[in-house]
Amino acid sequence: MIKKNKLLIRLSITAVICYAFNSCDTADKSHNSDPYEKKVDSLIALMTLEEKIGQLNLVGRDGNRNSATQIGPEKAEAIRKGSVGNLIGVVGAGPNREVQRIAVEESRLGIPLLFARDVIHGYKTLTPIPLAEAASWDLEAIEKSARIAAIEASASGINWTYAPMVDVSRDPRWGRVMEGAGEDPYYGSLVAAARVKGFQGDDLSKENTILACAKHFAGYGSPMAGREYSITDVSMRELYEVHFPPFEATLNAGVGTYMTSFTEVNAVPATVSRFLLTDILRTQWGFDGFVVTDWSTITQLMEHGVAADSSSAAAASIKAGVDMDMGSKSFVKNLVQLVKENKVSEKDIDIAAARILLAKYRLGLFDDPYQYTNPEREKTEVLTLENREAARDIARKSLVLLKNKDQLLPLSKKLKTIALIGPMIDDPKATMGRWKAEGNKEDVITIIQGLKNKLPETKILTAKGADYDTEDRSGFSQAIAIAKQAEVIILAVGESQKHSGEASSRASIDIPGVQMELVKELHTLGKPMVVILHNGRPLTINWINDNVPAILEVWIPGTEGGNAIADVLFGDYNPSGKLPITFPLSVGQIPIFYSYKNTGRPDDGSGSRWASKYYDIPNKPLYPFGYGLSYTTFEYSDLQIEKSKVGINDIVTFSIKITNTGRIKGEEVIQVYTRDLIASVTRPVKELKRFRKVLLKPGETKVIHFSLTTKDLKLLNEELQWVTEPGAFQLMIGSSSSDIRLEGMFELIE
Repeated sequence: MIKKNKLLIRLSITAVICYAFNSCDTADKSHNSDPYEKKVDSLIALMTLEEKIGQLNLVGRDGNRNSATQIGPEKAEAIRKGSVGNLIGVVGAGPNREVQRIAVEESRLGIPLLFARDVIHGYKTLTPIPLAEAASWDLEAIEKSARIAAIEASASGINWTYAPMVDVSRDPRWGRVMEGAGEDPYYGSLVAAARVKGFQGDDLSKENTILACAKHFAGYGSPMAGREYSITDVSMRELYEVHFPPFEATLNAGVGTYMTSFTEVNAVPATVSRFLLTDILRTQWGFDGFVVTDWSTITQLMEHGVAADSSSAAAASIKAGVDMDMGSKSFVKNLVQLVKENKVSEKDIDIAAARILLAKYRLGLFDDPYQYTNPEREKTEVLTLENREAARDIARKSLVLLKNKDQLLPLSKKLKTIALIGPMIDDPKATMGRWKAEGNKEDVITIIQGLKNKLPETKILTAKGADYDTEDRSGFSQAIAIAKQAEVIILAVGESQKHSGEASSRASIDIPGVQMELVKELHTLGKPMVVILHNGRPLTINWINDNVPAILEVWIPGTEGGNAIADVLFGDYNPSGKLPITFPLSVGQIPIFYSYKNTGRPDDGSGSRWASKYYDIPNKPLYPFGYGLSYTTFEYSDLQIEKSKVGINDIVTFSIKITNTGRIKGEEVIQVYTRDLIASVTRPVKELKRFRKVLLKPGETKVIHFSLTTKDLKLLNEELQWVTEPGAFQLMIGSSSSDIRLEGMFELIE
């Protein structure tokens, strides 16, 4: 019998003693009568102060990735002593099983480890980046993507991921827009909840689920000047209205952990913000999981100028509500002495350790510490054909048709010669993106391979033409030469793997390098041209929009990206994606988003100099939120609002008809927006409140019903209280935030 089983026997005896004498009140009692609470309390009672602090310590691997454990002897000894309770970056069923064995069989109490990994959009089978998945407007597909990631990661020794990132962002200069769901808090909340459900499943103790982590709490999506790790300066109103909703949605979906932000709120770094971590997260929302810092944010408090040294930083962090220190080792180095000096209470450490132990119980690690380290599962459940097919389907749902003049797309499969040009056409790294987890470039279907798979008899001429961000034009001549031989040019341009993601902010969001020169050179040939836009953020592509007949946004599409792109280009899938984030005309418009507020001098199009507008460009974006074309067309009609006046506590119900007026089957994302016309505080010109993705055959009409509750129509009043006020509301329904097809009015009455 292994040491773990001995521990469970001892815990059950201790639990009885504690219950009988009511003498084990050492852990936080906010677990909402969790069935594991008494076991956690009993375990805490057995632990030394050093062992409790060890549970608060998360460190990275330091050994060779090809070694048996991926950790060195020093870290192995720390695990035996109980001073390391969690690891990040150790992967694989075999290595993790051996490291877990050290923890449960060679440490004094045999407490299992958490194994963490950044599983952002897939583990081995990579689905599109989260921003791209949000463009699908398909919550079932988004949840399925996270479910596949959880199955593969859990089969490979991982039981905790640092996802979903639910930061709302309206600044495409920030590289991490690729990791979120875009600019809208309502839609972002739905996506956030779907991803949590995908990772954690309906029973966290099952072997194919992993613990999710909502990050970065909070306000991280608005970094000053769009720079990664920059500070934020958001108002309390913006915090409550824009940034909090997706985080609260993950809480309601059962998320197990939160991660603090690198940034600050109200001039207090998030890692020491008692307002965020205790007042909001614990007291107001009732969260009973644990909070982990982002990498070394405790020691970074010294750079912020709010802590003199790592000791004071550690004290401030744990008092604010941090439970686990990622990477800095500040807790394990300082907390014992801080307790001795009465600068930190051991009770605070008990509470933090209890929350982490509770998560381990919920994951089933105390029942079977090896359930995530089954080599057979790793062989049979990772990178399966089924997972690849799902990734292909999710990828093609995420593609957005931005332009299709004279219905150039879909292309004919009878084409004899195609010129496929651009740095993206055979770049598996760019196709995977930065957050590739354990994805391998050998497994990626690039655009070249996707087209060859689709058209085995067609002559496909290829040339790189240009690189991503160099001034080298030596490839232009070859690209032009093959383009002259082809019936159509497919040109893939955009960002490389390094251009988007963490620490990849850009002051310019133009297509980098000399790629635009290549686009213009090829355009002079007068050939039919399709631009494939490959990127992790909105780009400024005004010239391409004005001059190229067809543009397909493919984002960073993942393992099956090439096949998915070919499916859409040649009509085997009708694009249905819609933008979850605005594409600006110019970087000077940033931040730009659809749900802006009017000023006292709005630009009404009359040409008045004294309106709120730019001198040199329009206010409007290049492509608005919710925009995306199809190979078919849809007609909206017959808006029926059940009651024009509705009681303030009643439900607003309405319906529309939608018809596929084209010749092929297609899906349309119907978007419902409202505007509160007169309120006690200023309100946005429109707010997304509902959407529905509808599949229609040619000529088919469906009646679609919607309803809104008073909760959907609430506002944050001057006292920062959520209230619903009587008054008139404008109802707007359409194909994008700027393509409103139907309008109506209703009034809330007391």
